[in-house]
Amino acid sequence: MNGPVFSLKNCQVGYEGEIILHNISLDISPGERVALIGKSGSGKSTLLKHLQTLAPNEIAFCPQSHGLVPILSAFHNIYMGDLHRHSFFYNLLNLIKPQKKVLQVVHEIAAKLGIEPTLFTSIDKLSGGQQQRVNIGRALIQNRKIFIGDEPTSSIDDYQSKDIVSLICQQHETVILALHDVELALNSCDRIIGIKDKQISLDAPSSSLNVSNLVSLYQ
Repeated sequence: MNGPVFSLKNCQVGYEGEIILHNISLDISPGERVALIGKSGSGKSTLLKHLQTLAPNEIAFCPQSHGLVPILSAFHNIYMGDLHRHSFFYNLLNLIKPQKKVLQVVHEIAAKLGIEPTLFTSIDKLSGGQQQRVNIGRALIQNRKIFIGDEPTSSIDDYQSKDIVSLICQQHETVILALHDVELALNSCDRIIGIKDKQISLDAPSSSLNVSNLVSLYQ
């Protein structure tokens, strides 16, 4: 891909008719790993949702609100990310009797995420962390070039979060994540975008920053 994946110039970004972010200008190039950080309610989710609308067919989107189907198994919820590739009847067949090829693909994803033993357990019986991994799996199965995740590992412990973010980065050309864990953001991404007072107040390479540089974003 030539040029930036996303390019915003003095954009007003909002939600349900309300402007949340003002004068947003940024370019994100192919291959970048970008972390959005800032206080809860600062507009990170709004910006991610806006980016997702710009190229929906190229993006695996992992929302903060999982939208999983409680009565269905982890397997079926992960497979939902792949529904668009197949016919209605093939998808119906996999709902009733999962096919060997699909089983293999989903098992491989579940194994990488550490949820293979619970693959045929209904979502309502899984912990919050397990549900979050299912949510990630539903995005991973799409095999898109761009991954956008809104706090994708917030319910997962620090050690496993690092491994999962690494997995996301390995599988996707470009990654944009809203993260609450500043150290994870610095260690996993090559660029930090900080949001404060309804605008971008920081945009710098991770290598030039440390935790103390980011404290002001939360004050």
